[in-house]
Amino acid sequence: MIEELDDIELLEDDGEELSEQPAELYEHLRMEVDKGQEPTRIDKYMSEHLQHASRNRIQKAADAGFIQVNGNPVKSNYKVRPGDIVTLMLDRPHHDTTIEPEDIPLDVVYEDEQLMVVNKPAGLVVHPGVGNFHGTLVNAIAWHLRELPSYDPNDPSVGLVHRIDKDTSGLLVVAKTPEAKTELGAQFFNHDTHRSYLALVWGNFTEDTGRIEGNIGRDPRDRQRMAVFPPGSEIGKSAVTHYKVLERFGYVTLVECRLETGRTHQIRAHMKHIGHPLFADERYGGCEILRGERTASYKAYIQNCFKLCNRQALHAQTLGFVHPVTHQQMDFTSPLADDMAALLEKWRARTPKVQ
Repeated sequence: MIEELDDIELLEDDGEELSEQPAELYEHLRMEVDKGQEPTRIDKYMSEHLQHASRNRIQKAADAGFIQVNGNPVKSNYKVRPGDIVTLMLDRPHHDTTIEPEDIPLDVVYEDEQLMVVNKPAGLVVHPGVGNFHGTLVNAIAWHLRELPSYDPNDPSVGLVHRIDKDTSGLLVVAKTPEAKTELGAQFFNHDTHRSYLALVWGNFTEDTGRIEGNIGRDPRDRQRMAVFPPGSEIGKSAVTHYKVLERFGYVTLVECRLETGRTHQIRAHMKHIGHPLFADERYGGCEILRGERTASYKAYIQNCFKLCNRQALHAQTLGFVHPVTHQQMDFTSPLADDMAALLEKWRARTPKVQ
């Protein structure tokens, strides 16, 4: 069990050396090793469970005396066992993650006493984390609802029901009451919501529709990326994405993706897995010229496309759910963000649709 698994920035490889163990330490992370865990080196165990912490950095932390098991410092070759309490102790207090209201523009698509639907622009971080403790969507929501006494932005029983990536644009639903969040959360958990995304991906498709199934879990070679594992695997969580071809441009294709599940980076990881990374998706290899011509003019054209939309070409276009109080079906559609709309027009101008 991991009580606190927000990005542990103090274990990132930032080029700074960890100091010698001081007289006073502060707890930054507490993990209880699960039942059935095989004896595993603590540096390997922690690197597999922490998104931004490299094994090398964990080893340095252990050597400096910052990693404890059951209250005692251990070295990086210590093997964790079921029930062990692993703590990360550092020489400075934990960063204050209290969410404060901030006057940030917020595009509210719908709002009533129970919930609100917002249209998030690309580039806006959803929730505070490493390097983004301020200026996030939840800070903007806190400002918008600052005069609502019952809404506490630091209360996990209210607020965002789901998330999308920083560089993905589109729709999100926010619960203003605990009852609304419980009901909406159950709909997302039971896959009763309707969500579709527009994605521009590299390559052409043989079929007009398709289904991608494969567990999604942390990529062991890159902790900031997700990887796809066989369905039914003990690694990762089950994930299903349905896609439909909307426009073909020969070298890239506009597809609609409908989520049956909602895993971290699901569309980005699934599309890369089938050989169609999202256009301009740096983390998943979409910032390379993966299809097309070898001419200088084509290379220049693609580079101009990357500049026009310098983030993964992914937009959360539709969102549908049952209202938690009225029980009416609620359906919303968001127009494409300007950068992605301009990118599509650029492809349309260059290449007529391929039928």
